[in-house]
Amino acid sequence: MGKKHIIETNQEDLIKEKEKVEASLRKETKTKPASGGVLEGKIYVSSSYNNTIITLTNSKGQVLAWKSAGSVGFKGTKKATSFAASRVAEAIANICKKLAVEKVEVLIRGIGSGRESSIRTLVAQGLNIVCIKDITPVPHNGCRLRKVRRV
Repeated sequence: MGKKHIIETNQEDLIKEKEKVEASLRKETKTKPASGGVLEGKIYVSSSYNNTIITLTNSKGQVLAWKSAGSVGFKGTKKATSFAASRVAEAIANICKKLAVEKVEVLIRGIGSGRESSIRTLVAQGLNIVCIKDITPVPHNGCRLRKVRRV
């Protein structure tokens, strides 16, 4: 079988990683200002077991900005945490404030750990949330599923 390697993280590594995440949050994002300003928008939260992706669109569905846990600065399994999802939501809320988006409709897809924490962060950042919808795709006994993986 071989030797198992255990990776130990000390305080210095954790502090450096936290500084990287905060530096990437402070980085300016390129956003295209729409003509006349955007008053209403939609925020799509796609939360999987591995990552959380949040997309900001206008009322027509045209993408204004997007962020993921990887683009904010998280790597590996840390992208799947609720803390990473809250940081992504914080970055999107800052973009909303920059674009002067007043009303926001939140649409959630997926079953990851970042669902609730991203909504809580959006509310805490002061966005005016009109409605929250769950658009997770649910099969109505359509295609046959793959066989169960046995390990």
